[in-house]
Amino acid sequence: MDTNKIKKGLGRGLSSLIGETKAEININKVSISDLVSNKFQPRKIFDEESLKDLTKSIKERGIIQPIIVRKSSDDSSKFEIIAGERRWLSAQKAGLHEVPVVVADVDDLKSLEFAIVENVQRNDLNAVEEARGYQRLIDEFSYDQEKVAQFIGKSRSHIANFLRILNLPKAVLKLIETQKLTPGHAKILVGLDNAEFIATKIVEKNLSVRQSENLVKIFKTKKHFLKSSKDTNLQALEVSIREKIGLNVLIKNKKNNSGTLLFEYKDLDQLNKIIEIIKSNY
Repeated sequence: MDTNKIKKGLGRGLSSLIGETKAEININKVSISDLVSNKFQPRKIFDEESLKDLTKSIKERGIIQPIIVRKSSDDSSKFEIIAGERRWLSAQKAGLHEVPVVVADVDDLKSLEFAIVENVQRNDLNAVEEARGYQRLIDEFSYDQEKVAQFIGKSRSHIANFLRILNLPKAVLKLIETQKLTPGHAKILVGLDNAEFIATKIVEKNLSVRQSENLVKIFKTKKHFLKSSKDTNLQALEVSIREKIGLNVLIKNKKNNSGTLLFEYKDLDQLNKIIEIIKSNY
């Protein structure tokens, strides 16, 4: 089989990498049991629904795109998957005994590059897995952000933003990994002292990125509002109301226990929300 046809079927990024490696001319078929996972695989979570769809496709049409492998350094009788682990997993579910492979002679760096390119270009990674893949290139193979950006085909700001996600608390990272939070949400949470609390509120209220930005603005001004009320009971009441309705609240209480209750709204939707709350309770 013509190597150009093989490369064409591998996708643009993978084709580029294959061109820099020694790959066998023919696509070989090997036993599924002879393949092992890639230790550099950046993706740790495989979507079950996506695997079901791929399994169904493989049952009907077989594996059209070969799996890229290299000889395993741990077991000479095995092949380590470089790109195509989803196809391998789905082939097992489909009951296949053999799968088509392209054997490439690559080192650890190239193996990681293959895995990242395949997943990132096909949008198969969640934001945390993508960020960790970039971080491995930096930590283990002495890449800098500029080199990662050039290699992946993304802007440097994209790489920098994703790397910052790794500074979030573990609980928040888990929400991103399970796709309860999007990369847009994650970007908002980076650098916040109360990131875990805000993240929980975003998930509970199913907030969009824009709504989440408004919520963050509220909590960023929280200290200012707390300073305006010296009484700790009033501070607690302000926080309670603010968390309940999602709007800035300030209670000003005089010595004779008269005073004012202030609600801050930023658009007509928030004003209507306040009005509806008042109307529904009085």
